[in-house]
Amino acid sequence: MSILVLGALGVVYGDIGTSPLYALKECFSPEHGIALTPANVHGILSLLFWTMTIVVSLKYVVFVLRADNDGEGGILSLVALAIRGVEDSRMRWTLMILGVFGASMFYGDAMITPAISVLSAVEGLEVATPVFSRAIIPVTLVILTALFVIQYRGTGSVGNLFGPVIVVWFLALAASGVYRIADNPSVLQALDPLQAAAFLAANPVAGFLVLGSVFLVITGGEALYADMGHFGARPIRLAWFGLVMPALLLNYFGQGAYVLANPEGIKNPFYLMLPAWAVLPMVVLATAATVIASQAVISGAYSLTRQAIQLGYIPRMKIEHTSARAMGQIYLPFVNWALFVAVVLLVLGFKSSSALASAYGIAVASTMVITTVLMVVVSRRVWGWSRATAVIVFGAFAMIDLAFLVANGFKIADGGWFPLLVGGALFALLVTWRRGRILLNRRLAEQGIPLQPFLESLALSPPQRVPGTAIFMTGSANTVPSALLHNLKHNKVLHERVMFLTVVGHDVPWVPVEDRIQLKDLGDGFWRAEAWYGFKEQPDVQDMLESCKARYGLAFEPMETSFFLSRETIVCAGERPGMATWRDHVFAWMNRNATRATDFFNIPINRVVELGTHVDI
Repeated sequence: MSILVLGALGVVYGDIGTSPLYALKECFSPEHGIALTPANVHGILSLLFWTMTIVVSLKYVVFVLRADNDGEGGILSLVALAIRGVEDSRMRWTLMILGVFGASMFYGDAMITPAISVLSAVEGLEVATPVFSRAIIPVTLVILTALFVIQYRGTGSVGNLFGPVIVVWFLALAASGVYRIADNPSVLQALDPLQAAAFLAANPVAGFLVLGSVFLVITGGEALYADMGHFGARPIRLAWFGLVMPALLLNYFGQGAYVLANPEGIKNPFYLMLPAWAVLPMVVLATAATVIASQAVISGAYSLTRQAIQLGYIPRMKIEHTSARAMGQIYLPFVNWALFVAVVLLVLGFKSSSALASAYGIAVASTMVITTVLMVVVSRRVWGWSRATAVIVFGAFAMIDLAFLVANGFKIADGGWFPLLVGGALFALLVTWRRGRILLNRRLAEQGIPLQPFLESLALSPPQRVPGTAIFMTGSANTVPSALLHNLKHNKVLHERVMFLTVVGHDVPWVPVEDRIQLKDLGDGFWRAEAWYGFKEQPDVQDMLESCKARYGLAFEPMETSFFLSRETIVCAGERPGMATWRDHVFAWMNRNATRATDFFNIPINRVVELGTHVDI
């Protein structure tokens, strides 16, 4: 258990754990017009405390962590859990769209987190000595470049250091906070929720707007649920209550005590409240912590992308496994370099953590609102709660989430447009791909020939059979693959053993090995096989064939087995009802650039025959 708790500290809490670098100073940003009076400092600290308590401790740690999909968490996993058993197609569609939108917003967050975290850490150099002020941007870019360049090597070796480094980081946060709280213990009055209420009553407009900055203390809180599958709910809870939450609160309250005595220190209270000798060591430690936080977000983007591919929302992409022992350690080159370009542009465009803070939050707030909506469905359908209980509990959370979302909405013009633009564009791509695949399969089914009558006709007039095995990969188990029709038309032969193989994705994280292959003997040397995979698994043809042998005794000689694939070329003639013309062209472009099936399914390339066909969607 202690190993899991240590691992959870290193992976789960890196993002929320680096929020003290910038959260409090943004609450007193000049644009809010909040004066540094004791009442205002106590009020904002009270808001920070109760936001963290209600949203993270109560909503996520107590309730959301209970919504495990066979031990897995995350927005797409929650959607899969919510729609399980839902008969109403319209409701299923609505829930899936909500989940896809929440997943799209995650990518905007994944781009901002490395930029704001590393930049805010390196800004401590300016506190140490003004000589470093011009080096902040270059140093930040060097660190981020190194981080993305080493991704292809995997995180296994570095990951062993994550936990201990983050433990030291949280202990340093707590120590520096206690150091300043001792000078002004009255700051602990902020634990009283009446302080937050009094602040909002005295500053109704500015107080509401400042919620957009208060929200920064819980960005990264959604990672508790997203990473549940790696560590389990109990280690995440122990780490939160045992170290993370106390350390964060002590540091925030320490910063509050410091700015009460030194109002000019609000420009960077995290570093300025430290003794002079501790600034540079803390810069080094903060940089390490922000790199770890960035790594967790990047790895999360890889994992989410693989889930979306398996669930049919993203085209096949090249996925590299960086560890022979841990299947969860993967590397997606396209995602990695797309994130890198976006992060570099963010650093160069915004130039400071304060400017980036305006862009940060709205994507996370959107995802949190969607999570709450999905939790209403899960609590009713999975946990068996009454409608009243579900609405009262999660309705209260929804009101808080919506307040933060609206408050963050006022930052759109100052940078919040960026994650919305990224999330909106990705959402359009994801739903276009999903809809396009549905239309493509429908067109193929319309053009296809039913499999069983076709096999019966072959029995009446059998073609020449040749030695070996032919495996036809097909998206439909009940129609004749176009590759088979082309093969018969041009080569006029059939192999003595023919298998129709369909890969089926399920809305569960993992499919038991014993259920991997569903095989049916169609007679006369024909077989139909379905390979079942969960959204956390990587389909592999070699694995499928081994399962056939292990479960059914059907063995395949690699050098006598050929794989026949159909490659569809999309024709956007615009003559049939379906999607808008621009979406047809986007889908065709995505289809052309999808990773080849041979690479994605790990098919031996020297045993593949590809036969093309044109389809008008």
